[in-house]
Amino acid sequence: MRFINELHEGDRINGIYLCKQRQSAVTKNGKPYDSIILQDKTGVLDGKIWDPNSLGIDEFDALDYIEVMGDVTSFAGAMQLNVKRVRKAGEGEYNPADYLPVSENSTDDMYGQLLKMIESIKNPYLSALLKKLFVEDKEFLKSFEGHSAAKTVHHGFIGGLMEHTLSVTKLCNYMAGAYPLLNRDLLITACLLHDVGKTRELSSFPLNDYTDEGQLLGHIIIGAQMIHDLAKEIPDFPIDLENQLVHCILAHHGELEYGSPKKPALAEAVALNLADNTDARMETLTEIFAADKGKKEWLGYNRLFESNLRRTGDF
Repeated sequence: MRFINELHEGDRINGIYLCKQRQSAVTKNGKPYDSIILQDKTGVLDGKIWDPNSLGIDEFDALDYIEVMGDVTSFAGAMQLNVKRVRKAGEGEYNPADYLPVSENSTDDMYGQLLKMIESIKNPYLSALLKKLFVEDKEFLKSFEGHSAAKTVHHGFIGGLMEHTLSVTKLCNYMAGAYPLLNRDLLITACLLHDVGKTRELSSFPLNDYTDEGQLLGHIIIGAQMIHDLAKEIPDFPIDLENQLVHCILAHHGELEYGSPKKPALAEAVALNLADNTDARMETLTEIFAADKGKKEWLGYNRLFESNLRRTGDF
C-alpha cells in the first residue's frame, strides 16, 4: 500500500485504508454523494464518492477497513480522493498497525520514566494516590498508555497522552529546581494527573472521538472528580492538600475562555499551565512542519498561532 503522506495530486491509488468517517450528503443540484475520511498511521485523507449507488461501490461502514481505487485531486488547497471503487476488506488483508498513528517513543520506556517520577514523590498521601492510579489500577493504565492527548491539534496518536504527560512533568521538574517557591511534590503530582480525565473524555482508537461524558463534562472536570474519588480511598488524606491538587487540575488551561473552571491561584498551577501550553504548542509546531516534509520555507497563515509560519533556515 501507499501511505497517505506519500500521495500527490494526480496519483491513482488502489489500496486498503481505514474509513474513519462516512457521511451522506447531497450536492446543490440535489444529487446524493458520500463524504469519507480515510486514515493510516501517517495521516488522513478526505474522499468523495460522487455516485454511491453505482456498481463497484460495495457496502461498508465507518471504522471498516476498505480497499479503495480512486484519483487524488486537489480541492481548496488540500488533497482529496475521487473514489471510483470500494469494497470492505477482510481480516488478514491488512495489518491494523499500519492504520493507527503511534508515538515514536516506546511505551515501556515512557512508563519507566513516569514511575521514576512517582518514586521521587516524598509526600506519603500524594505518593499513595499516584500509585493507586498508575500502578495498582491496571485497567486505567491500559487506557492511559493507549490514549491520545487530543482528538486533533497535538499528540493525537496512540501513546500521545503518556508522551504529553511526561513532557509536561519534565518541564515542571526543571521549574521546581529553578524556582524554590514551588512545592515540587504538589507540582509533579499535578503534572502526572492533569490530563487523566482524557481517558474518559475521548474514546479509544480507532475512533478517538468525544464520548458523551467528554462532551457533557470535559476532561478537566472528569479529572478533578477522579482525583477526589481517589483521595477518599486514602485514609486521612488532608482536605487542604486535596483542594490544592484539584485546583491545579481545574486551572491548568489558564484562562476561563480556554476551558479552565478556575484561573491559577497557586504558583504550582501557574507552572503547570505554562508547561502544558508550552508542550502542546511545540508539539503542534512539530507536527505542522513534519506534515510539510520540508517542501517550503513559508507554510502560510496558521489560525492557532495567528502568524504566517516559517521554517528555520540553515546557517
